[in-house]
Amino acid sequence: MTVSVTHITFDCSDPYRLSLFWADATGFLPDPDDPNEPGTDEAYLADAHGPTVLLFIRVPEGKIVKNRVHLDVSPTDATRDEEVERLRGLGATLVDDRRDSDGTGWVVLADPEGNEFCVERSAAERATPVEPMTD
Repeated sequence: MTVSVTHITFDCSDPYRLSLFWADATGFLPDPDDPNEPGTDEAYLADAHGPTVLLFIRVPEGKIVKNRVHLDVSPTDATRDEEVERLRGLGATLVDDRRDSDGTGWVVLADPEGNEFCVERSAAERATPVEPMTD
């Protein structure tokens, strides 16, 4: 037996505000029959091209420690570095820069409520051979 993942859920203080950030970041859309609204206790975003659903649920407590689970995202039409700057412009903050001098690595960002996520290289960047680092 196995299970299928139906939702990736974010506990947060403002589901609507956080859904706006992730909608801009991912291009996911709210349910047209149940749109996200300010003050809501739950907000929902779905990937128009796949089964992934992001669910944002209001909780009374704030985030205290590092996430135990996080998302890894990869740009579809930009470089990793361009995507990092775009996401920071949307309100993400830099947590840890794990980029290597040879162009590999990733960047850890946090969304507006402090949930960490990693930005990896795009598929095009991963397809480009990396020159070995020399001393």
